[in-house]
Amino acid sequence: MGSLNNGLFGGFSGRVGNLVGYILNGKSVIRTIGHSTKPLTPARKANCQQMTVVNAFLRPSLNFIRTGFRYITAGTDKNFYNAAVSYNKKHAIQGVYPNLSIDYTKALISMGSLLKAAITQIYHHEEGIEFKWEIPSDLPWEHRNDRAMLLIHFPDAGISKTVMSGARRQEGREIVAIDKNLKESRMEAYITFINEDATEISDSVYAGSLNLPEQEQQQISTPEQTKQITSPEHTIKPLLQRKKAAIPQTNIPQRPVNAQQSFRWTSSQCNASVPAYNYTYSPPPA
Repeated sequence: MGSLNNGLFGGFSGRVGNLVGYILNGKSVIRTIGHSTKPLTPARKANCQQMTVVNAFLRPSLNFIRTGFRYITAGTDKNFYNAAVSYNKKHAIQGVYPNLSIDYTKALISMGSLLKAAITQIYHHEEGIEFKWEIPSDLPWEHRNDRAMLLIHFPDAGISKTVMSGARRQEGREIVAIDKNLKESRMEAYITFINEDATEISDSVYAGSLNLPEQEQQQISTPEQTKQITSPEHTIKPLLQRKKAAIPQTNIPQRPVNAQQSFRWTSSQCNASVPAYNYTYSPPPA
């Protein structure tokens, strides 16, 4: 049953028949509910799986996402979660249906104009997981007290650990305590900075992963490394060239044809102090 919020001509909330009314960012929204009996096309199946994959990544971090995307949706009728889903669905999905997954290196969990994190790494620590980030030598003073917002996602467990107000940017490190039962689980980590008065936030930065399956670790290589390993042009050909160059280019004298004829041979490539050698040719016995 729906409820009228502002009289007969105002918006309503709740469900009336196949209509649902609700308030979104101060505006009354009405949508229809329907059920399609048509079979799903391959494109619609792919879209459904994309939504499932993205939601599995974002849902466990709802509070983080709310803060991370509220600044770019402020003053609009867009929802923070819809903005996060829209971006990651477009930029962070990899594979081909039905084998779609998240490319964690391309995912964003916050968007903003604040100075984002520099080079960041994560490590195992006896107290949990340690984040370290580079502190630029020319870091503006107004950014030194920005607070780190940290997130560790555990894909296999379907949960996330977040820190909404961590160490200051100028400190360069933070340790995030995690459940001991999760220390061996796969982890995907992100870092964001938010200023002191919480009026600006940065784009999130992928901080790294831990405990990746062995198969995925073997697949991680740069295009340059792959080219050096697999391209014959970058391995065999230079090797042959090096071997060929190693042979001294000297004028080897012709073998004398007369018995007991001797000759002296010297090479211009040899040091002058090296003595010359006599060679004598004798025909084989009859």
